[in-house]
Amino acid sequence: MRRRDLFAVPLLLIADRALGADGYPDVVAGRALQFPRDHASHPEYRTEWWYITGRVRDADGSELGIQVTFFRNRPRVAEDNPSRFAPRELVFAHAAIADPRHGRLRHDERAARSGFGLAGAATDRARVWIDDWSLELGDGGYAVRIRAREFGFDLRFAPTQPVLVQGDEGLSRKGPEPRQASWYYSQPQLAVGGTVEVGGRRTTVTGRAWLDHEWSSELMGERAVGWDWTGINLDDGGALMAFRMRDQSGAPLWAGGARRAAGDKATALTPADVRFEPRRRWRSPRTGVEYPTSWTLVAGTQEYGLEPLFDDQELDARASTGTIYWEGAVRALQAGRVVGHGYLELTGYWRPLKL
Repeated sequence: MRRRDLFAVPLLLIADRALGADGYPDVVAGRALQFPRDHASHPEYRTEWWYITGRVRDADGSELGIQVTFFRNRPRVAEDNPSRFAPRELVFAHAAIADPRHGRLRHDERAARSGFGLAGAATDRARVWIDDWSLELGDGGYAVRIRAREFGFDLRFAPTQPVLVQGDEGLSRKGPEPRQASWYYSQPQLAVGGTVEVGGRRTTVTGRAWLDHEWSSELMGERAVGWDWTGINLDDGGALMAFRMRDQSGAPLWAGGARRAAGDKATALTPADVRFEPRRRWRSPRTGVEYPTSWTLVAGTQEYGLEPLFDDQELDARASTGTIYWEGAVRALQAGRVVGHGYLELTGYWRPLKL
């Protein structure tokens, strides 16, 4: 762990104690998302993340999964303190590469407080960074640079489709109470190009990726312990996102999503439209946590099988965001035929997730 990571970990405890504090703006209807402004940071809200996942092939034709997430948190402590060292904003980052030849996920993480040019999230454009890790939106799309311990990314993600606005004009419900909501949009079918470096070997990759940008002051209800989420780039050019919030017993508390056929308008998925049914489970040999890594997903009138690229895609993020979860590359199938590629995120199986 880096010295800056150790410096930031105690701040997680401070942020956790501040979660009940007032003063965060609510997510309420009547505000339309505005671009390019809403690609940038929204520092008044409690939590925000930019999340890119993708499936690429290297020069040898081998399939890889890539994932980069930047989180921003406003802990609401020391906001009146004039010191530049006051932890007004915390930034975290996760990066991972899924390579079936390796057999388990390679991942890394960073954490820091904003300031001094070393970490931050810009409010005038989409740019978030910690040291030499960065995600930035330019004229040609997103650029991501990661220098992790076991791997590196230097990738470009070019939009090929319009933004996919989630929920009701961007307001995505996460529970039965109005305050349990986020502002949320996606950019599916991003064209990926660039290089991936693993073990000192750099290779050119191409593929497709998915970006989520979401911000909120309260995402989860008291009974929720975590969520199951998937974003799929369909091979015909369509896009599918589906999620459900779970309680301690594994029962769904809320669900939703969106589906867009190639060249068509998006259709919002209601809680009644979405059903996740586990088909097979995998137990981590390191943590003992059991995850349902194979699913049947019902999304409106369509049914898909979700199968992992390989099972061991557990991400231990206790050094930054304080949790362990499963986040991995998957294939989407219908009638046994692969029809899309994407990512699956499974949280709250280790312990109840605390945002």
